[in-house]
Amino acid sequence: MLCNLSHGFIKRGLGVDFLIKKVTGPYLSSLPQEIRIIELGTSNSIKVLPALIRYLKQEQPKALLSAKDSANYVAVLAGLLADVPTHIVLRVGTTVSEVLKNRNPLKKFTNIHIMQNLYKRAYTIIAVSMGVAEDIANLTGIAVDRIKVIPNPVVTPELSCLAKKPVDHPWFNGKGPPIIIGIGRFSRAKDFGSLIHAFSQVHKRLSCRLLILGKGRQGPKLRALATELGVKDDFCLPGFVDNPYSYIAKSNLFVLSSIWEGSPNALTEALALGIPVVATDCKSGPREILQDGRYGKLVPIKDANALAEAIFETLQNPLDVDIIKSAAEPYRIEKSTDRYLSAMGIKL
Repeated sequence: MLCNLSHGFIKRGLGVDFLIKKVTGPYLSSLPQEIRIIELGTSNSIKVLPALIRYLKQEQPKALLSAKDSANYVAVLAGLLADVPTHIVLRVGTTVSEVLKNRNPLKKFTNIHIMQNLYKRAYTIIAVSMGVAEDIANLTGIAVDRIKVIPNPVVTPELSCLAKKPVDHPWFNGKGPPIIIGIGRFSRAKDFGSLIHAFSQVHKRLSCRLLILGKGRQGPKLRALATELGVKDDFCLPGFVDNPYSYIAKSNLFVLSSIWEGSPNALTEALALGIPVVATDCKSGPREILQDGRYGKLVPIKDANALAEAIFETLQNPLDVDIIKSAAEPYRIEKSTDRYLSAMGIKL
């Protein structure tokens, strides 16, 4: 999302520096050529602080946008210690209370205490959904109307171009059973286990296939589950792919099975490409994106039976493509960029 925003900022004629701990990552090659990439020289967030203070004193940018909890803490501290007029803007992209739920009580207390003390010192806070904004307000005591809710810059001109590229996978060559797709890191939050259980139920009623893009330590466990449920021949984990959009565009249904989210980009991307969707009604984002189920069925989290029924019904009776695409309109990069610039106090 920061990569997409940087394209939007460059098109507005702004200078953009991209500050990263180490020059690694799959999206760096997608950054605009005009961007200056600055390596802060350490993989530890706290150790970044001196380098960030020096940067702020030397460059004094109009705004500094950070986008992760640890980075948010460091950004606020650097802004205070550098004593420059830079607007420190914090972006929160997930439901933090859900992330903290399983941490030990001391770590949870420490994180919340830090947020309560530092977030209120930022120029502004941007949340990717109203659910995330309400969560931040509950955790920090900051009034929810002080938090800006801005949809992610998901829909870009490049999205449709990338979606048209061919897919190097036998399931997408010629006609075959409908393909259900899921995307994300193989983690507890994504709950792909429930998706596989739901798929096994649908598989008994309808010939279909399930493909999940991503990677993570749970991969072997997910494969074992598919084998146990008797669907391994119609189940595939291709791993991480650079261009998931071509896979989404050629699938018949996108399913989000998460226990929690912030504003799930893959769900929005599927809608933008006109692909029918089913999602869990998790905190936060799916209900807002799908407008209370208008653009796709919502089911309770961890409920494989309800998920299976929604998948079956959607495969049998998908919404019209134009209706599906209209759900992604608020997530177009032009609209999101304008709202970010306004929130960051940048006037063109």
